[in-house]
Amino acid sequence: MENRILDIRILYDVISNEGNCGVQHKLDMDIINHICLYGVNIMCSTNFKKSLDFIQHGNISVLEHSLSVAYMSLWLVKKLHLNVDKKSLVRGALLHDYFLYDWHTNNGHPLHGFTHPKTALDNANRDFHINKVESDIILKHMFPLNIKPPMYKESMIVCLADKISATIETILFRKSR
Repeated sequence: MENRILDIRILYDVISNEGNCGVQHKLDMDIINHICLYGVNIMCSTNFKKSLDFIQHGNISVLEHSLSVAYMSLWLVKKLHLNVDKKSLVRGALLHDYFLYDWHTNNGHPLHGFTHPKTALDNANRDFHINKVESDIILKHMFPLNIKPPMYKESMIVCLADKISATIETILFRKSR
């Protein structure tokens, strides 16, 4: 229970600071509750927590980025009144960049943008029970860089949310840690 409370605090801090891009507005607690409900086993896992040590964009960690993508995905679903599998959407969003290495170094990770979805999927399959929608989300989130398009609504939403979050993180959060 203590770990879950810690993870919820991290989630709240990430979304209220980075996930909202510095814009002051009220957080959608329904979205946060869905992330906690469907993502608690992922957020509590040792390997997922390791992603806090790896930078993704600007000064945002992979963990922070993944939480922001989950939040943005659910926000898009809510605003567009879409009917989706929210559990798969959240789990896929949290695991879409579950590659567990520092891609900024040249130590064996050439062409990271092309190869990391497969690494993330392999890691997710090793550590969690992944369904076909979650697998598609993880594998296709780099479309159109990776040429196979998403097969499910949930995959398309996470792909879009990832692009939005990455753009915001790269432009607004470039200061060093």
